[in-house]
Amino acid sequence: MNRTLDGVMQSPARPDEDTRGGFKHGGWGQPYAAMLSAGEVMANCGAMLFGRWTYENFYDVWHKPRHTTFKEFFDNMPKYVASTTLSEPLVWENSTLLKGDTAKAVAELKRKYEKIVIMGSGELIKYLMQHNLIDEYALLIHPIVLGEGHRLFADTPSANLKLLSSKTTEKGVIVAIYEPSKS
Repeated sequence: MNRTLDGVMQSPARPDEDTRGGFKHGGWGQPYAAMLSAGEVMANCGAMLFGRWTYENFYDVWHKPRHTTFKEFFDNMPKYVASTTLSEPLVWENSTLLKGDTAKAVAELKRKYEKIVIMGSGELIKYLMQHNLIDEYALLIHPIVLGEGHRLFADTPSANLKLLSSKTTEKGVIVAIYEPSKS
């Protein structure tokens, strides 16, 4: 999850990525090239989980021929989508709409896959936190403060996290891996 020092996760990749709420700082993550560090997080990923908005956004960007390497990766990866507004069939191959109670559906997916990655999808993450369904947080913390925008941990239940690992990129992005504390 790309985020700023003040917790903003909105629109890290492109100026027009997410302008909801009049957000004007889109593309703030580009100068840091932190997604190059995300490969480690994606390693051994069995499936991806998205909320509707992020799923549609990823499809619009990554399902284009110019993104050959990532297009192939994302096209072939099993993708699960939590949405109350989408219906099947979904437009992106290897995509499945979660049915029924999202918490129960995600719990079932966790039994099926050793590692499921969520990119973006802040509202989905908040929901899954409430149901103790997040095993690990991979945060790419960028050295920038925006002062406005959608925040990852706004309006979430409190949580104690244990740092598993951290490293800093050449451009000052901290890649930190946390797990929920058992105590």
